[in-house]
This record gives sequence, structure tokens and C-alpha cells, in this order.
Amino acid sequence: MKNVSEVTSFHLSVYYGMEDLKPMYFCMFLMIYITTVAENVALISVVYREKSLHEPMYLLLCNLAVNGLFGSTSVLPAVLRNLLSHSYEISLPVCQTQIYAIHTYAITEFTILAVMSYDRYVAICYPLYYHVLMSQRVVKLIVFTWLYPMLAFLIVLIFTVQLWFCERTIENVYCINYLLVKLACTDTTIVNIVGLLSVALYVIPQLIMIFYSYAHILRICVFTLGNSKVKALRTCTPHLLAVIIYTIGCFIEIAQTRLNISHLSYQTKLFLSIYFLIFPPILNPAIYGLSIQLIRAKLFRLFRRKSRQVTNNVAKRAVVAAH
Repeated sequence: MKNVSEVTSFHLSVYYGMEDLKPMYFCMFLMIYITTVAENVALISVVYREKSLHEPMYLLLCNLAVNGLFGSTSVLPAVLRNLLSHSYEISLPVCQTQIYAIHTYAITEFTILAVMSYDRYVAICYPLYYHVLMSQRVVKLIVFTWLYPMLAFLIVLIFTVQLWFCERTIENVYCINYLLVKLACTDTTIVNIVGLLSVALYVIPQLIMIFYSYAHILRICVFTLGNSKVKALRTCTPHLLAVIIYTIGCFIEIAQTRLNISHLSYQTKLFLSIYFLIFPPILNPAIYGLSIQLIRAKLFRLFRRKSRQVTNNVAKRAVVAAH
């Protein structure tokens, strides 16, 4: 096993298909990253500045935006760096760090969405007690949404870091645990069992929470008057869209790593590999910003204020230059 232990770096093979169009891919990923950062930072800034938005629902939304920044930053800067270089190697420690960041992002995203469904459940089913209940619980829930994924995936990663590797090609633009484990020379039976059990641990409790919450919300809507029903469903629409987008991303990620997709075109494989880490962070702020009237109004006010400041600064500089 001496020679096996010497494999300490890997080739990210998907980058070789970008060779002919590197400038185009670099500009595309750069614009995606800038847009993602701008959207999420704008949403966080609005919630932070406006006291009227200091409510449990918007604090949870802020955490969703922070996690979106975390997820996109765990991959896109590395993608941009690799596109500027001629080597598509990644060292084992960096690969393992990226694995931890990506999987933690994934579990945190689903956990936050589950807690947000609970928030909507309390708001619609127990409106008179909503502020009392959620004000007492929101800090604990936010701490849980971050602490639970970080500790839960650490258990899986401990098994992965003990493996020795004899293959060096990862067929993706970033490292994920399943593809790294496939390159191991040592027996991976225990790692695979732990991985399967962990998937159940990361997914089933959140699914139960989401289905339980919306089952009760639908029951309430059936027995309420028309206007109240529409208002209740309207508050749930952005969250349902976020859950659907993320669920599609999870399905694509699982399918493209475990099924044979060699017959697909390079562009299709690239899209499948990046959907999971690009579309939820870039679409969630847009969905919530456009769907929730209060946030939309605050965002427009913030942009108008910034535009006015920029215009005034330009005018002042013009006057100074004229004198």
C-alpha cells in the first residue's frame, strides 16, 4: 500500500472540455458569481437595515441567503481559478475541504427550508401565538440549522479521510464525497453504508417536517374563507418554489453521480454538475424579493437611494472638475 498512499492530488476532468471556450466559460461563471453575491447581499442588507423586517420569517430568509453565498463561494471561485490556469489538479486536503463545504451547504439548505416550512405552519395554523412562539424559538432554530449539518457531515468525512486512493480522475468540476470514495483502493463497504445511512439522516427528518407543515396548512386553507385562503397560500408560494428548485437540484446531483451519463453531451453534463450549486443561490433571492411585497418595496427604496447617491457624487465631481 506504500505506492497507493502517494496519490495526494486529483484531476478534475470536466475542465478539459472547456479548453476551446475558456474565455466564454470564465465570463459566464464570473457573471453568475457576481449576480449571486449581489442578490444575496442586497437581500441581507435590506433585512438588516429595516426594523420592520426583523421578524422570524425574514431572519430565516437571511440565513437562506447566507447559505447561498456559502455554497456558491465554495465552488465558483475555484472554478474561475481553474479556468485561468493550465492545470486542473486539486490536492487531497483541498478536495476534502471542498467536499465538507459543499455537503454542509446542501444539508444546511434543506434544514433551513424545513424550518421555514415550520415557520409558515405556525404563522397560518396558530396566528395568535405566532410571534410569541417563534420569537422564543427562532434563535435556537437558526443555531440548529447551522450546527446540525456541520456536525452531522463531519462523521461521514471522518470515514472518507481514512481512505487511500489509487485513481486520480474526478469526472466533475468540483469534489464530492461519492466520487472521491469511488477512487479508493481500500475497502469502502463501511463508508458506503455510513453514506447511505447519513442520506436518510439528512433528508427524512426535513421531509417529514415539510410534509407535516403543509398538510396542516392545506387543511386550514380548506376550512377558511376565500380571502384568507389566498393570503395564506401567497405567503407559502416563495417557499414552495424554493423547495421545488432545491429538490430538482438534489435529484440531478444524485442522478448524475450514480447513473451512467457518458452518452450525454459535454454541455449537458456541465449543466447537471453545476445546477445544484448555482440555481438555488441565484433564484431564491429573486423569488423572495419579487414575491413578498414588503421586501420588494424595501429593495426598490434601497436601489433608488443608492442611485441617487451615485448621481449626486457624479454631479459633485463634475462641478469640481469645472472649477
